[in-house]
Amino acid sequence: MHPPEKMSSLEMRATLGLAGIYGLRMLGLFIVLPVFAVYAEHLPGGENHTLIGIALGAYGLTQAILQIPFGWLSDRYGRKPVIYAGLAIFALGSFIAAAGTNIYVVILGRVAQGAGAISAAIMALTADLTREEHRTKAMATIGMTIGSTFALSLIAAPLLNRLLGVPGIFALTGVLAIAAMAVVYRVVPDPRESHFHSEAEANPAQFRDVLRDPELLRLNFGVFTLHGALMGMWVVVPFALRSAGLAVDHHWQVYLPVLAVSVALMLPAIIVGERRGRLKEVFVGAVAVVLVSQLMLGGLSQSFWGLVASLLVFFTGFNLLEASLPSLISRVAPVGARGTAIGVYSTVQFLGTFTGAAAGGFLSQHFGGSAVFYAAAVLVAGWLAVAATMNPPPSVRTRMYHVEPLDGVRADGLTRALAALPGVREAMVPAGEGVAYLKVDVKGFDEQRVLQLLGGRA
Repeated sequence: MHPPEKMSSLEMRATLGLAGIYGLRMLGLFIVLPVFAVYAEHLPGGENHTLIGIALGAYGLTQAILQIPFGWLSDRYGRKPVIYAGLAIFALGSFIAAAGTNIYVVILGRVAQGAGAISAAIMALTADLTREEHRTKAMATIGMTIGSTFALSLIAAPLLNRLLGVPGIFALTGVLAIAAMAVVYRVVPDPRESHFHSEAEANPAQFRDVLRDPELLRLNFGVFTLHGALMGMWVVVPFALRSAGLAVDHHWQVYLPVLAVSVALMLPAIIVGERRGRLKEVFVGAVAVVLVSQLMLGGLSQSFWGLVASLLVFFTGFNLLEASLPSLISRVAPVGARGTAIGVYSTVQFLGTFTGAAAGGFLSQHFGGSAVFYAAAVLVAGWLAVAATMNPPPSVRTRMYHVEPLDGVRADGLTRALAALPGVREAMVPAGEGVAYLKVDVKGFDEQRVLQLLGGRA
């Protein structure tokens, strides 16, 4: 037996392997963002910034459309076959984009990259391969790869651009996707069994409730706005840095210190929010910081140091919000609908990615770069008003416990018994899943009462 507080070697191998696969794929989507616009302007059709924006964000549209269906397909046909297929599609898209001799072929490649939408299947496989008490930790590890991959992309892209050029970067991401398929085969264990997991997968029966929840709607609007502003920025900022005298291969000299300082600035805010119960105030403040950054970018992007200062303000707010939003979704979502809430959240995020890039390209083409930032500022101002009316997020945690698979009647009885325990806000025991989901108070929750109740049913 493995100590209950530690992951087994199989769980650790599965978590690290799947995190690596997730990270390699996200790297392929992110890594061209800082350098693509300057490259694309020299392609036939690339003189149109609208098309540059569409090429930047096209992956977001297909990702948004297909990520939840890919999760459902993995329930039916198996996790690994769907992940293999998604990685193969992604690799094909990368090679198409690498071979693109005009902007339209590159757009096709980016569309195909996004069509390899394996995020939901990876999360479902993670749930298959980890015990309940370690599942949240495993998924958090995979989730952290997004932030680290994004930061790596900003720093590595200008350097790789000098060595390989943008077509070479696209080709490299295709090769990495093929390597990720080998990781799936050789590193990630095969699950003994696969079944639906409420905390990791979207349930169509829950869409209506999730889409009507006002607190979730606020957060979904927020992530749409945040990623829209981010992607619109990449249509303009590379040109602005070049105009300020910094060659594209040296843009990392701005991004590296900006990211490092922004992380240092956001950490105290996270500590204050978590330890002092000021999550709403910190969250709304971060939205206000992003609003200020958009106004600064609109007015100061002609100045090198003004641009650097604006980017520092933006990424301080962005990093704080990017860390906070998934946590808030988990706190607010009904205990048995977390997977559905996360699925809808991710879909809206990728819609924001596409919309922000395409709209940013259109505005830049017809009204100039400053218009992109002022339009984003209007959208962020709307978000600020929406965020200010949110309820303070509850001080709760989600816990999962293994139970024997139960029929509907027994599952409902156990749900009621668990919900009646002190410190338990919500409880759900889905029939047949073999898991009890609880949302519990950070203070006042007596886990021993839960373990005694579950032990009494063994």
